[in-house]
Amino acid sequence: MLRLRNFIGQGAFYVAAAAVTGYLAAHPIYHQVPEGDAQIKLALQHGGARVADCRRFTAQELAKMPSAERRPNDCSRERIPVAIALSVDGQTIYEDVLQPTGLSRDGASKTYRKFLVPAGRHVIEARLRDTKRGVGFDYEKRLQAELKPWQNLAIDFNAEQGGFLFR
Repeated sequence: MLRLRNFIGQGAFYVAAAAVTGYLAAHPIYHQVPEGDAQIKLALQHGGARVADCRRFTAQELAKMPSAERRPNDCSRERIPVAIALSVDGQTIYEDVLQPTGLSRDGASKTYRKFLVPAGRHVIEARLRDTKRGVGFDYEKRLQAELKPWQNLAIDFNAEQGGFLFR
């Protein structure tokens, strides 16, 4: 009789523990984005132009080099900073000059940002400059989007695919 009471007590305890765990797993409901808002995520990893243009070696210079070190061009490794701007409905929400990564400043410039905007129709403009020009932008893209509540709009950049990608 004592043994049966122990089994029933253990069973009741396990059922209560499972019920509490199930309740706490589902409540309270958590939303990363507040109700009525949408989220825009900007992810960028892009290398700007080189600081100095590549120089082609002459035939005489190539002849003087050891055969294991011969290469057609002499290029600097350092890259220029990348300028980026993001605006929603004509208002700039992000503007920065991203420095190249790496000890020799030869890596890609990187950023990852999240922005909350009210749900609804928006005009989103993304601009990027990765060359030596002082003003203006090399890549520009404009999107008119209807953002729903809790929607995530990802903005990525790929120069080979024409610039900014909205997903």
